[in-house]
Amino acid sequence: MGHYDTTSLFLLAAILAPLIAGVILLFGGRFHINTLRAIGAFGFGWPLIIGLMLYSLFEPSLVGDYNFEMRMPTGLESIGIYLHLGLNGISMPLFLLAGTVGFAAGLYAMYSNAERLHLYLALLLFMLGGLMGTFASVDIFFFYFFHEFALIPTFIMIGIWGGAGRRSAAIEMTIYLTLGALLSLLGLIALYVQSGVDSFSLLELRQYLLAQPLSETVQNNIFALLLFGFGILVSLFPFHSWAPKGYAVAPSGAAMLHAGVLKKFGLYGLLQISAPLLPAGAAHWFPWIVGLALCNILFIGLVTMAQKDLKMMLGYSSVMHMGYAFLGIATFSIVGVGGALLMMVAHGLSVALLFMLSTCIYHRSQTFDLSKMGGLATKAPVLAAFFVAATMASIGLPGFGNFWGEFTIFAALAEVEKTRWIVAPAAIGIIISAIYGLRAVANIFFGQPKEEFEAQLNGGTIEDLKGFEKLPAGILIAALVIVGIFPRILSDDANRELAEIYPTVDTLPHHEVSAIPSKETHKEVSH
Repeated sequence: MGHYDTTSLFLLAAILAPLIAGVILLFGGRFHINTLRAIGAFGFGWPLIIGLMLYSLFEPSLVGDYNFEMRMPTGLESIGIYLHLGLNGISMPLFLLAGTVGFAAGLYAMYSNAERLHLYLALLLFMLGGLMGTFASVDIFFFYFFHEFALIPTFIMIGIWGGAGRRSAAIEMTIYLTLGALLSLLGLIALYVQSGVDSFSLLELRQYLLAQPLSETVQNNIFALLLFGFGILVSLFPFHSWAPKGYAVAPSGAAMLHAGVLKKFGLYGLLQISAPLLPAGAAHWFPWIVGLALCNILFIGLVTMAQKDLKMMLGYSSVMHMGYAFLGIATFSIVGVGGALLMMVAHGLSVALLFMLSTCIYHRSQTFDLSKMGGLATKAPVLAAFFVAATMASIGLPGFGNFWGEFTIFAALAEVEKTRWIVAPAAIGIIISAIYGLRAVANIFFGQPKEEFEAQLNGGTIEDLKGFEKLPAGILIAALVIVGIFPRILSDDANRELAEIYPTVDTLPHHEVSAIPSKETHKEVSH
């Protein structure tokens, strides 16, 4: 029998609600549009409501353990697999991110003109249910299973509702993501086998491996599998080409959920599982992580500058900013890893907003070509304001959550002499982001409109954002500003958890400090 309390049932409900709503909508081809939206509102809204409720009930004293823990039998107990759910200071922010982006994507999708809307909403709900399960899983088998479950609807949605070139993009995504999934699965199985714990529970693995660490060679090999497996899923250079193409053809809901949330799976795996359990492996692969992360920032940043298609630019931009998160994890310090976590949350919110707004721009201009637009702010000032704010957030302007992610990662790099040299090339990425971001704003909204587009502007057919577009955009902007002004609402609990699970490693010459000033005395440990 499993053990759980009342709040654990709410955690389970956050996973089941979108799945149940999705199953109902699969057979909703003849439902009235208002019925579809009501069912969708339940499925998309319930995870966010539960996430906020659980956040308010989160008990910070359970450091090293999980809040709202639930463990249920699966029939695979003989090999140590249970449906083991719970949230700690690291998974809680990403659980909230999934609920927030899922709700915004669902609101936008419910009022879209997608064909077979019931099927479109059902697939988005299945994707959301998988995402909630991914970040709520303590058992690493179900952590992996829920990710794969959430990934399947992405391929289907691209195949049915994707834009031009969707078949080749879907095939490339399938190849890359299958390879990444297989490598990460091999790494997780190797971790289970080599530990000898006979359990996939992250808690039990952590307790055992902290007391009896694996040999350095074994750690190096397993960490390599997880680094490149998770890295492919996060579009780490040079395994990045699938992401911009996939996002460029994906329908808005799929792009928002995948780029905003699902792509954080690999980073979360490295942050929560790989680095704490395999510290010697993390130290060994440190130069590789730094080198590849800088390639994400600099090389892909330059490629982003060369893009003339708005969605391709956003796709490459998303890949570029993942480099900062990898640098944060590579520091193996609370300041760096905490910065990476804040970066993941803020990037998820801002990139989801940008992909949604890019579709709003397309509906008004009938093109993603930046060279064919101009002057849209005269007809759509609210759309311009949202896009400018989202672009500023992506660049890392103070006042938005992205600033704290980048700032704390730079602080971690500057803290130690060995990594101080990385700050300068990494900072160039901010300049690159400002160049392509502000240029996109200028080309779309300001200046003299191009000849073909001027006719549309003068014809009076272009409208500003409608209510169903303003609401999800407002939710995402509000979340970015809240994290930007009050980062401690996420960082305090994360700092406590990171200080507990990241062991002292003599081979890593870093100092463990708090990512954001917290209420507690900073714990400093020489690595």
